[in-house]
Amino acid sequence: MATYRERTLFGRHLVSVADLQPEELALVLRTAAEMKDGRSELVATGKTLALLFEKPSLRTRVSFEVAMRFLGGECLYLSPAEVGLGQREPLKDVARTLSRYVACIAARTFSHSTVKELAAWSRVPVINALSDEEHPCQALADLLTILEKKGRLAGIRVAFVGDGNNVAASLCLAAAMSGMHFRIASPTGYGLPANVLELAGGFAKVAGGSIEPGLDPLAAIRDADVVYTDVWASMGQESEAAQRRRTFAGYQVTSDMMALAHPDAIFMHDLPAHRGEEVAEEVIEGPQSVVFDQAENRLHAQKALIGLLLSKASV
Repeated sequence: MATYRERTLFGRHLVSVADLQPEELALVLRTAAEMKDGRSELVATGKTLALLFEKPSLRTRVSFEVAMRFLGGECLYLSPAEVGLGQREPLKDVARTLSRYVACIAARTFSHSTVKELAAWSRVPVINALSDEEHPCQALADLLTILEKKGRLAGIRVAFVGDGNNVAASLCLAAAMSGMHFRIASPTGYGLPANVLELAGGFAKVAGGSIEPGLDPLAAIRDADVVYTDVWASMGQESEAAQRRRTFAGYQVTSDMMALAHPDAIFMHDLPAHRGEEVAEEVIEGPQSVVFDQAENRLHAQKALIGLLLSKASV
């Protein structure tokens, strides 16, 4: 039987995957699997989650709203026009005001520093629902999906092909904590930041995994259990899109690339996808693709995360 301390993350923030200890990451995944199987805990009854968004979203908004309602609570969506983060009033004032009204804040922002500042001033949990540096909730869903499909995390070989962006950073950190072997292939100048690689390398050393950055997508994919990619130009990088398409031209995940992976490898993408750019149509629609299972698991991972952050007792 798990102890009280092992079964709650009450009052904590999740700005980065690295805010969790490896055993806490495993706890979120176990709880998510239990909740996906139908276990319901109304730990959020009478509580409200504020969705503080600078960017539009389908999966993030809907999965958070449904998760909160599953737990018995309510959601309040605040658009950019309504809040004007850092424009109409200082971030610290937004955080201190909102945290008098709601039980939790999920912030989807352009700048990672915005989420960090909200967390610094909020007296309720702040969840990073996406920033330019990390996407921790996506990583939780990704690991839950890999665990479901492969039956384990330790020793699994993950190949990420493309931009060393926020999704890649959070996945790299989570994979390293879990003892996975993470390889990433990116064009020169588009790899993961040095601080992410250093932090992930430390996690991997303890957990028995490895981190291998490189340039060659074929070398990264060879014998991989999981092949993952993301868009070449993220929201806010529209002016770079044409240049990025030229730079990343050799990094499209194709059927020929997938043939280099392990025969039972799965293909993952956090969506939305630009078919014909970072991934070929036949791959994302093919039998190895698990992208919609992955999208569904955003809901279950976030149910577990919110429940653990809001409840003092076991969930």
